Amino acid sequence: MIQKPSRNELRKKRHLRVRKKVFGTPERPRLNVFRSNKHIYAQIIDDLKGHTLVAASTLDKELRDQIENGGNVEAAAKVGALVAKRALEKGITKVVFDRGGYKYHGRVKALAEAAREAGLEF
Repeated sequence: MIQKPSRNELRKKRHLRVRKKVFGTPERPRLNVFRSNKHIYAQIIDDLKGHTLVAASTLDKELRDQIENGGNVEAAAKVGALVAKRALEKGITKVVFDRGGYKYHGRVKALAEAAREAGLEF
């Protein structure tokens, strides 16, 4: 009997397909999103050097006391605003959005829109 691929395996295939086209440069780094059941993570990455320039998540000390649940839309919006604030402090204004194979809906959309409102362009 053939076993169906899991949701995460399908997401990883979508992510690889998108990553062929989405590439972060020093002028326009990649804003990557990872979503788990309990938390959401965002990183701004320079793919040429392979360095993470800025990162934020629901596990950060700044956000931990503000949110009671890291796996909801409100928490994702706060992470988006925080990663944008940190990026602007480092002089990063334009990014390429990498949704990580997730649908642009719910938490991923909330993070992206909060980052846009806080000043990031993508």
